[in-house]
Amino acid sequence: MSGARIQFIRPSVWLQPYVRYYWILNSDEKQEVLTFPIGCPQLIFHRWSRFYIPELKTEQARFSISGQVNFPARIQSSDDVETIVVVFHPHAIGTVFNIPVSSFYNQEIDGYSLGDKSLNILADDVLNADDAAEATKIIEKWLLSRLEDTAIYNFKRVDASLKLLFHDNTISVENMAQLACLSRKQFERVFFNAVGMKPKEYSNVARFQKSLWLMQNGNRDFADIAYSCGYSDQSHFIRECRHYSGTTPVELLKTQTVYSDLFASPF
Repeated sequence: MSGARIQFIRPSVWLQPYVRYYWILNSDEKQEVLTFPIGCPQLIFHRWSRFYIPELKTEQARFSISGQVNFPARIQSSDDVETIVVVFHPHAIGTVFNIPVSSFYNQEIDGYSLGDKSLNILADDVLNADDAAEATKIIEKWLLSRLEDTAIYNFKRVDASLKLLFHDNTISVENMAQLACLSRKQFERVFFNAVGMKPKEYSNVARFQKSLWLMQNGNRDFADIAYSCGYSDQSHFIRECRHYSGTTPVELLKTQTVYSDLFASPF
């Protein structure tokens, strides 16, 4: 192998409401990649070398849980990388851990530190599997076993509100709460525990990801992007882009292949 290779894998049909996809990175070269808030929590298994995150001044654990974040980061890796990542739908990781995912906000958590015996066994099995294909099957089996006894009532409520948000970035928190048949205060609490961000902040991340999707598909009219994504004006869009990517839209397009993790499908 020479260079870096990324493979995307669909989850089984039973897991698709919860897991968007798995991706596997194999690399024998040093890498540095600028990443943005994607709006989706992740489980990360480093079977060989681990990633270093300068913004957090930390190296990810061999088994790491990455929660919702509101800042860009440069991910650095050495050579000899084989990493497996489980990308969840925004509100789904709590169905696996059955704890408020707000605990993972802007954090890279060592999965072993949670004291969950079943989770520790999973990590050991994945990290010691013969290859990535076997490791992915182990992850699938474990996820399915964790979903069997999960209460999903609030999951469905948040799922409906997120679908509405993704369709219309200008939707208010009040309207999302009405759809969930909850008061605003109740909805904000349920949403925060499920997604790991308050609804308003998550709406901002989704709006930014929508702008990336438009640029990914060739739109270079920043005023039109601002209007389409619900920004008050072009200046507002540029400020938000700088906040979430560390640079302006013009510089971003010059220096990076723009891709929306939230709105685009790797398949």
